[in-house]
Amino acid sequence: MRRILSCLFLSATTVAVVLTDTTSAAFAGPPASVAVNDLPTVINNLTTWIVGILVGIATLFLTYGGALYLMAGGDPGQVEKAKGALKGAATGYALAVLAPVLLTILRGILGS
Repeated sequence: MRRILSCLFLSATTVAVVLTDTTSAAFAGPPASVAVNDLPTVINNLTTWIVGILVGIATLFLTYGGALYLMAGGDPGQVEKAKGALKGAATGYALAVLAPVLLTILRGILGS
C-alpha cells in the first residue's frame, strides 16, 4: 500500500513539475515599459499564484483520495477518509475557480 501511494505521489509531483513552465517570462524580469508596482499587475500576479497553488493542492488531494478509495477494501473508516480527501479536492478546485472572481471584486473595490 505504501509503495502504491508513493508511486502515486511521485507521479502527481512529476506531472506538476512538467506542467510548470520554468522558462516563462516571469523569470526574465519586467519589461521596460511596465511599472513593477502598479496595482493591476500585482493583482494579476496574485491571481495567477493563488490559482496555481490551489489547483496543485487540489490535485494532490484528488490523487490521495482516489488511492485511498481504491485501497479501502470495504473498510468504512478508510472509505470515509477517502471521501473527505475527495471533498477537500472539490473544495480546492472550487476555490481555484472562484479566486479570479474574488480578486476582480477586490480590484473593483480598490478602484483600479
